[in-house]
Amino acid sequence: MSSRSVTHDTFTLERFYPATPRRVFAAWSDPPAKASWFSPNATEHTLDFRVGGHERNSGGGPADGPDLAFESTYHDIVDDERVVFSSKLLADDRIVTVSLTTVEMSPVDGGTRMVLTQQNAFLDGHEQPDWRRAGTCSQLDALGNELET
Repeated sequence: MSSRSVTHDTFTLERFYPATPRRVFAAWSDPPAKASWFSPNATEHTLDFRVGGHERNSGGGPADGPDLAFESTYHDIVDDERVVFSSKLLADDRIVTVSLTTVEMSPVDGGTRMVLTQQNAFLDGHEQPDWRRAGTCSQLDALGNELET
């Protein structure tokens, strides 16, 4: 018999990007731009960026680990200001994490202040809150690098 558990975690990350909110928003909404920073090692990435639209990336995980896929549904989009989506992380087609993410962008002197808040339910010990925070930080750093080019 396997042990079942749920670990809840919420975190907020803030970044300043020396780019306009329009440009930061485009990095989230344009499929090739998002793939370049969000899932550069994925073997598959699809993005239908609209309310009710879906995103999926898969592959690129550890060679000796499970097949990973990240699937999202967009619930609220305000151009150049806000994106709200829910996601699930699957390992070998088994849901291991469910999350709600809110991304807020606002203009500040010389760029954009972006605040990302993520609420997570980690199922049965397959993922840890620190892993998700570290991975999301890495993605936001990659977004910053993308915006500098």
